[in-house]
Amino acid sequence: MPGEESTAWLGGWEGYRVETVERRAGERPEVWIYLGPVPGTPLVCDGCGEACERVHDVARRVIRDLPILDAVTWLSVPRRRVACPRCGPRLERLAWLDRHARVTRRLAASVVRLCAVLPVKQVAAFFGLHWETVKTLDKAALSQRLDPVDLNDVEVLAMDEFAIQRGHRYATVVMEPRTRRVLWVGRDRSREAIRPFFDLLGEAGCRRIKAVAMDMSAAYANELRARCPQAEIVYDLFHVVARYGHDVIDRVRVDEANRLRADRPARKVVKSARWLLLRNRANLTRPQDQVRLDELLAANQALMTVYVLKDELKDLWRQPTRNAAAAAWAAWRDKALASGIAPLARFVRNLTPYVDGIVANATWRLNTSVLEGINNKIKVIKRMAYGFRDDAYFFLKIRAAFPGNP
Repeated sequence: MPGEESTAWLGGWEGYRVETVERRAGERPEVWIYLGPVPGTPLVCDGCGEACERVHDVARRVIRDLPILDAVTWLSVPRRRVACPRCGPRLERLAWLDRHARVTRRLAASVVRLCAVLPVKQVAAFFGLHWETVKTLDKAALSQRLDPVDLNDVEVLAMDEFAIQRGHRYATVVMEPRTRRVLWVGRDRSREAIRPFFDLLGEAGCRRIKAVAMDMSAAYANELRARCPQAEIVYDLFHVVARYGHDVIDRVRVDEANRLRADRPARKVVKSARWLLLRNRANLTRPQDQVRLDELLAANQALMTVYVLKDELKDLWRQPTRNAAAAAWAAWRDKALASGIAPLARFVRNLTPYVDGIVANATWRLNTSVLEGINNKIKVIKRMAYGFRDDAYFFLKIRAAFPGNP
């Protein structure tokens, strides 16, 4: 057929030459290229990589390649098994085709590149491949690039949970906070669920860990103490303040609304103020919201007290030394207890066992804010995949999205 030499030049199928080319018309045009081995090309065993002299058998295989001139391209390849003296009958090693693959390496590479920016479903539609084929190719490439993870120089960690499905189903992510590199992701947030990460670290790696930032999860803390007893726990500002908002501010707001049951206008103002009280003042961009907050706090002493103490609580993470942080905690605790507000007193009692981990922030300056920030990116990854049913693939995509900074 005219032009076969040009097609062969475009192909680059090392060790094979074009014997016949067909173009088939239709709604989606197809190009069929029939290949044959180039005489004299050395045979190489795909098992041991040694040269072989004999062919054991041959079977025709149909392989997808990159489209040529907008036509779906199929290769008909005489797939040879060599008679290897060392391995027995094995497939011939080809530079452009993986063992048992139904797509060429360059098509697989193009699929993987597009999967980095497009949903699997759209990549599958673009190439006319089944979505499962696309997912398998992308997963294999990610695993080859990311596994095994290098944990040799890791000394500090941050770990946190994130929601993966509705119904309180969570996963745990472990990151190197100073480089923003995700090291490991696993389903669930229990002590048993995070144990594989410490197994991956090994005894030497566990001894190397100096500090870990986390929320106030007993599961994380207990496993860390068991595996890395020398490591300091650093409790995160975001989680402590979030708990304060729920356990103190929200509780006092409800109690005050109930107390004002007879004064309907005042009760309505307090009940509708949840968002104002939980947001940082700096994040209230509308002037009318600032005015509403000031009026609410001026009219209600209990809400004013817990709101002011929330800002003072944050100061515990801004202290220059451990001694200063410990002194700041003692001062804050005394103010909270002296207020006579029951939810505030309960919060102080509940927080007291965690004070060492709060004070430790003065030494390590670690937090999980970076991990909190990845939640939005994880949501984007889930949307791009229209939901993940393969945890291993999903977790590889998360790790790929956060490879770390030098």
